[in-house]
Amino acid sequence: MIFNLPKQAYVNRFVPKSKFFEKIVINTKLKQEFTDKIQKITWKYKLAEETIGIPKTELVEEIQIFEIQLKEKIIPKNVLRIIDKAIPYPILYVFIFEDHFAYGITLKDDSNQRYYFSDWDEEKNFTFAGLNLEKVYQSIITNFISISTEKKDFDTIIATDKQIEVLEKEINALSNKIKNEKQFNRKVEMNNTLLQKKKILELILQAN
Repeated sequence: MIFNLPKQAYVNRFVPKSKFFEKIVINTKLKQEFTDKIQKITWKYKLAEETIGIPKTELVEEIQIFEIQLKEKIIPKNVLRIIDKAIPYPILYVFIFEDHFAYGITLKDDSNQRYYFSDWDEEKNFTFAGLNLEKVYQSIITNFISISTEKKDFDTIIATDKQIEVLEKEINALSNKIKNEKQFNRKVEMNNTLLQKKKILELILQAN
């Protein structure tokens, strides 16, 4: 995967899996998963003040781009958590499986290590431009978010996206509970709650 970046940013260096095991302590099961899921890791680009001419901030000093060749068409989130713990900088992931590709990135200042992924073979137009590297990082993340991001600050965008995600999970869970509920009164009560949550979600989506 080739990005429109200065040649100074191009690294293209193979990263042995063992390097991650040296940096953090992980159990045998996770080591095995790392080996079973990952074919090869390549450090493709380094986005830093000296490579792309955009100043760093205290929060974001550099951004890395890693290409990860997978052994199956499944993104291994547990393995990504290992990589993110070992590397102190934000990472834009490019996943490759045979002729297919996908992208991913982590919201690193989030205590829950929130991940964003594209669909397989979904094109993304990353501009890698901004007043500083923190703005570049935020721009990359918002590229993964489906709601409108124009004229909104980053924290508001993330908060709204989280709210939508929570509501969608609650709606899905309630729908499944209603299907399995035997008591009529309880089913009616849950269905009313479900309709309320769907209405809230609809209002949020209409506003965005």
